[in-house]
Amino acid sequence: MRVDVWRHSIAALIVLVATGASAEPVSLRGYNAPIGESSISGISSGAFMAVQFGTAWSSIIKGVGVVAGGPYWCAKADALDVVTGFWGPVWRATGACMKGPASNLDIKDFTDKADAKAAAGEIDPLSNVSKQKVYLFHGYNDALVDKAATDAAADFYRHYLGPANRGNLFYQTTLGAGHSFVVTKEGAPGLNDCKGNTEPYIDQCGYDQAGIVLQHIYGRLNRPNRVQLDGTVKNFDQSVYTKPHLPDALSLGDTGYVFVPEDCARGARCRVHVALHGCKQDVGDIGRKFVDEAGFNAWADTNYLIILYPQTKTSPFAPGNPQACWDWWSYVDHEDSYVTKSGAQIKAIKAMLDALTAGAAAPAVTAGPALSAPQLLTAIDASDTGMDLVWSPVNGVTTYRVSRAGAEGVFKAIGDVTGASFADSGLTPQTTYRWRVSAILNGAEGPASDDASGTTLSQPPRCDNPGSCPLAK
Repeated sequence: MRVDVWRHSIAALIVLVATGASAEPVSLRGYNAPIGESSISGISSGAFMAVQFGTAWSSIIKGVGVVAGGPYWCAKADALDVVTGFWGPVWRATGACMKGPASNLDIKDFTDKADAKAAAGEIDPLSNVSKQKVYLFHGYNDALVDKAATDAAADFYRHYLGPANRGNLFYQTTLGAGHSFVVTKEGAPGLNDCKGNTEPYIDQCGYDQAGIVLQHIYGRLNRPNRVQLDGTVKNFDQSVYTKPHLPDALSLGDTGYVFVPEDCARGARCRVHVALHGCKQDVGDIGRKFVDEAGFNAWADTNYLIILYPQTKTSPFAPGNPQACWDWWSYVDHEDSYVTKSGAQIKAIKAMLDALTAGAAAPAVTAGPALSAPQLLTAIDASDTGMDLVWSPVNGVTTYRVSRAGAEGVFKAIGDVTGASFADSGLTPQTTYRWRVSAILNGAEGPASDDASGTTLSQPPRCDNPGSCPLAK
């Protein structure tokens, strides 16, 4: 009997070796994707990490999407707090950073920290942040993260954007979503209704958050592929990118995922967007729902976009991370490096991004730019006081002038912007406006686009008990 057991064990070991148990880990392939065209977004802890990564590496990140998240260094985690010890950052993270009130979120604390880290060379110069496209979202049925936290993130970015770049930031607060990433689907099994505040933290609100994030960052995109995707989701070994640490030491999963369109796999010029899940949204908790259902892949498939989905994992002991959150309160090493380029999880994500963009080739030489009219100006999202506008970029042009008129009024220039999107703000609720866009090159202004129109939404209802408030009509 024992001899048979030994024979079976030896046979199993031979099979494991033969099938690749000792083979090299599966690594990410390099694609023709310039790293300077990259972007990042996240929900909840992923949103806090997206702010941290996008600020630390602002020289390569064109835009940031923040869904139910807060400002840079919100938990104020430094070297072990003399009074509160390890628990200080945890209390601040689960206290002011999630529950407010606004009086406990002093923006100067966060900008002073970012300024100090930039001065020390631990993060990129903050002048880069002023060029980033920023999308922020807070659903008024969010029962986990208070609006004060996302308001603080908006104020953090406004500090660096300044009045000249105000059109880079769009802040959506009028939807009655719960604590979730929001999708356009309705009635899909396994996902929440619009007011959900539970796993998988994906709510069906008839709102295409992935498409709005990507277009706000990159300008107008082709329609998404809602049928059979041509691209594929590939998995990879995250241990390749956590060295010299094992993934467990950083509370990262063994396996990450990446969606690669067929065109990108064949060598077409592409761009990378990093999509970070929230707490309890890792594959260990909800399977591949965030990877497959968030909506990024459908847009990526038709727009030469590669989507990177790094993964955390539950770590009940050291490092203490029982809900598989991203590290936004220094649970890995209890130092303030977690918000810098040397932060353990930031380094791992950057290593993955480096690998994906390693095959970038020099751009093809094209004809000189011409001052043609921008095409397909579209209002893709509206809040009660804002409108998000996108258009197709004009070849060789980076600067555009946006003009606005009332429903029947005269157009007036309201600002210049870099990149093919503009977030108009300070508008009147339930009011119709029109916009035009023209390209600017060497100080000369080209012809205007066709008009686009849109109507702002009504002011969101007061919601004293998030999760149970009625959805606005």
